[in-house]
Amino acid sequence: MSEEVHYSHSSDIPGLTLGTARFAEFRFAPHYHLDCHIALIASGVQRQTMRGESLVLTRGTIQLMPPGEVHDGTAGAEASYTLQTFRLAPALLEGLGEEITGKHYFPSQAAVVLQDASLAEQLLGIHAALRQPCGDVMRSETQVLSVLESLFARMRRPAPLAVAGALSSQQLQRVRDYVEAHVAEKIVLEDLSGLVGLDRFRFLKLFKHAIGMTPHAWLLRMRLEKAVALMHANREMPMTDVAHAVGFFDQSHFTRAFRQAYGVTPARF
Repeated sequence: MSEEVHYSHSSDIPGLTLGTARFAEFRFAPHYHLDCHIALIASGVQRQTMRGESLVLTRGTIQLMPPGEVHDGTAGAEASYTLQTFRLAPALLEGLGEEITGKHYFPSQAAVVLQDASLAEQLLGIHAALRQPCGDVMRSETQVLSVLESLFARMRRPAPLAVAGALSSQQLQRVRDYVEAHVAEKIVLEDLSGLVGLDRFRFLKLFKHAIGMTPHAWLLRMRLEKAVALMHANREMPMTDVAHAVGFFDQSHFTRAFRQAYGVTPARF
């Protein structure tokens, strides 16, 4: 069976690298990293030695590997395995970690192996979504914050900040006014959180408490509803122009999001 290794670097999230690899005969010699790894086994078994201990990693296992931890890796039972990783540069991790936990350090300073099938499946799904290019920075930001919040909540060292309450009606109106004025432009979480004087994580939680949707989901729906209005007002307007007018910079992303929302493509609406 052939072996494959792919890395993708996120332009939306500087400092994030996504890895996907299938190994059979390849063996990782003892090594370490200068960034933090969140590693997931998508299929098969990886055997690993770390600190003199033998580990067997399977689907449902989440491994957090901080910088400098020496470990190796090989396929188990002479079969192939698929490994997916989030590699987070120290500056990215420290910034996001402080937003989510209110602390100035990453929750774990040592390697951690979690057995949590539900969380592992969530992380695999987010890994797959982040690998799909769509030019939607807010979606990527929301997903990365979700990844780390879920991990920090599971580890409890320290737990994510408890964010109570919701945005006020005045704050929500300020956000809506901004989106209405800039719907054709790229909008990121920091643009919206800055309007109400919050960091991205607190804004994300308070917005969802108030609206019942994440800012990304709400913005996506706003863009789609604006697209519908444009299509009704001008039946001759090319779909590419409609997409660009409401902030979709990729026609396929517009079509996919529209079908998921309304059950048909824009052309058949």
